Amino acid sequence: MEELSKSQKARIAIRTFKTLADALTLSGNYRPSGKTGQKLAEALKLFNPEIYGSMSDPRIIELKGLEYVIDRMPRGIEKCNRIILTAQEDFHNTSFEEVIPLKRRRISYVVSEKEICFVITRGLTEIYDILTHITFLHIESQKIFEQISYKEGCVSEEWHDLEEIVKGGEHDLEGAALDQAIWNLSIILGRTYKETRETYEYLEEHRKAGNFNDGLFQIIYSLGQRGLSEKLSEADHLTIYFTPSLHEMIGHHKYASIWAKSIKEKLLEMGCQSRAIHIISANMHSVKNILYGSGALLASGEDVPEDLYEMIQLVRNQEEKINRYAEKHGYIFLPDHSGSTIDVMIIDTALVDMGTLHPRINITIGQHSKQMPVLVIIDYAFGTQAFEVMDEILSPYILKDKTLSFHIESISIMGKAGILPGKKGDIMLATAHVMEGTPHNYIVNNDLVVSDFDDSVDVYCGPMVTVLGTSLQNRDVLIRFSTSSWKAIGLEMEGGHYQRAISAAIIQGHIPTGMKTRYAYYASDNPLISGQTLASGPMGHEGVIPTYMITKVILEKILNSLDE
Repeated sequence: MEELSKSQKARIAIRTFKTLADALTLSGNYRPSGKTGQKLAEALKLFNPEIYGSMSDPRIIELKGLEYVIDRMPRGIEKCNRIILTAQEDFHNTSFEEVIPLKRRRISYVVSEKEICFVITRGLTEIYDILTHITFLHIESQKIFEQISYKEGCVSEEWHDLEEIVKGGEHDLEGAALDQAIWNLSIILGRTYKETRETYEYLEEHRKAGNFNDGLFQIIYSLGQRGLSEKLSEADHLTIYFTPSLHEMIGHHKYASIWAKSIKEKLLEMGCQSRAIHIISANMHSVKNILYGSGALLASGEDVPEDLYEMIQLVRNQEEKINRYAEKHGYIFLPDHSGSTIDVMIIDTALVDMGTLHPRINITIGQHSKQMPVLVIIDYAFGTQAFEVMDEILSPYILKDKTLSFHIESISIMGKAGILPGKKGDIMLATAHVMEGTPHNYIVNNDLVVSDFDDSVDVYCGPMVTVLGTSLQNRDVLIRFSTSSWKAIGLEMEGGHYQRAISAAIIQGHIPTGMKTRYAYYASDNPLISGQTLASGPMGHEGVIPTYMITKVILEKILNSLDE
């Protein structure tokens, strides 16, 4: 029998993980320590996601992966032995504390010190994301247990020392006492003092900034204690539950439908039913800062820097000023109340003072209110949620006894993605979306081309792989996509799902066949290069130029097309 390649083994493992995760949501509950949970962990170890680093090495605790997970899970998750995934629940009149992670807009409630409830509003991708993180934490918990346990049934002196630190108040440590505590912890973790210190300081910074997480000592102690408790008591085993309401919600667009309805109602209220509408999926700052940044500075008597990106750096920390100015010139912000966690901005460009735009914005049209379009900017979706929100917003609006269709003239998707041939900060233009783990692939007739961008940033053009999740990236699979005849240039999570909804809307006659579509991504990471993966941290200032260059080009395409 022919031996499988590493990439083939990884693809099978990814498919196994997805199949098990889908089955578990129907089964009602599972334990990571049980047979199915162990198979889930085996699959995760087999395809060994880049983001989880040394997770598969039993000798050491993975710290960068731990930082990544803790940033995206609710505070106290490491203490819990009961985790519930459910659809929308009315917790507003209860004593349960709502907890929002630092870097993932997910809704969760602390029911008790040992129980957390996740309210799933973003579909299957959110479920995969949570289950991969829970599985990672369980794997690390078992590794800590193995590190601190002796065959005689007792635990190490380092563990007793850690317990004293946690119970005595870890946040009061400083100086020599802190150094000694970190050294002691590094022995448990199998890491160097420097590596342990870096993660300690990283988590302390976020804890102090907004109580987003527990400190490193508490996290490691709680994970290890959970491993010890599971060996002593059947009742203390970590258990994940899926409620019946969750089963009913998956695939039914419940939250996306409410979300889209609120946008359409606002557009009707503004009298935009006969106006040209351009949808942009982007962050909640770049379009606003491009269109209003210069005008806000001029209105307050400040000089506008000649360099566009220097101006952007100047206004990025002046959000209140930009908002006050923008609200007088056609800007409306719609915070999400549906549970989709996707905020929206509507900009009536007829009310934007085009004469105040930064001189590097190449817009040549005159301002004619009858033909000026309306921009609907939607915040980033999450994986499969992208299909649901785009499908709903492109559908006609049914109002009592009549159906209203909006004039959608273009859809632009600006996102961040992992790059394969380049580096952080580069730009990728999609020619197709290849759906990982399925036979579905979509050609993209992209209105953006390499020549639209200046040469200060490297621009790559080719197929993009739409992956199941950020935590399901395997180096061998990605190399295969990059070096084989697929010639993929990057990986992301939403583009293929957006394109699926756009294709469906064309088939149903909701939008015209020749409608302009634009897909551009800036590289937030390169999962094939050590030190450039998502776990290595955010981009910071180096992300400003590619983000705003893409925004600038999209706006120029939309507004200059009015003269065609």
